[in-house]
Amino acid sequence: MNWHARYQQQARWTQNTRDYLFKRAGLDTTKRILEVGCGTGALWEHLNLPAGASAHGLDLGLDSARQARRNAPGLLAVNAAGEHLPYPDACFDLVFCHYLLLWVQKPGQILREMARVTRPGGAVLALAEPDHAARIDYPDVLQALGEWQTTALISQGVNPRMGRELAGAFAGAGIQPVENGIIGGGWNAPTADETEMEWAVLEADLTGMIPDDDIQKMRTVDAQARLGGSRVLFVPTFYAWGRV
Repeated sequence: MNWHARYQQQARWTQNTRDYLFKRAGLDTTKRILEVGCGTGALWEHLNLPAGASAHGLDLGLDSARQARRNAPGLLAVNAAGEHLPYPDACFDLVFCHYLLLWVQKPGQILREMARVTRPGGAVLALAEPDHAARIDYPDVLQALGEWQTTALISQGVNPRMGRELAGAFAGAGIQPVENGIIGGGWNAPTADETEMEWAVLEADLTGMIPDDDIQKMRTVDAQARLGGSRVLFVPTFYAWGRV
């Protein structure tokens, strides 16, 4: 699995929402910015910072942090845990995460740390947190596919309801809410490469849990539905941002 390509795909899904939220949060006047859970640096490839702004990233995976430094020259990426950010209090203007909190055991602690390192009046953003428990699949026969993947994600430690819990998590971390919502549901038909990537992720999640014959039957139904224009796959994905 090419995880950098996967993270780039996720970045494309949220591009319009990120542009809107960063503008509202004051990215154009930011001097120091931090991404918690930066992965391989996919978001930084097209992030236009003000001249002289200092860009920082942090990831629990050492290899991811190294890749982020290669993929996003100028990004000061370090290997550390989001629950214990290695930065002093109030040192960033804007701190954000993207598809992170659903994967962690203590999202509230990470949000409190994000708030701690943000200056008074600065912004904390969670740009995308899905709610897999509310996933919609159509035609109906494909509902089982969504249920299988959600079960597989839970077995990997994912909170499938993180999206709907996001606003409450911000409030619990003492972040003053400005806006929360769901990323728009409109989408373009995926390319063949994007569909292939989705299935690579699905098969990686389901192998060993679901018989391969059943997975391939679902893949055939999925392909036929996409070809006929009837395929619906929607995972409500929430965002939230506030001020410290």
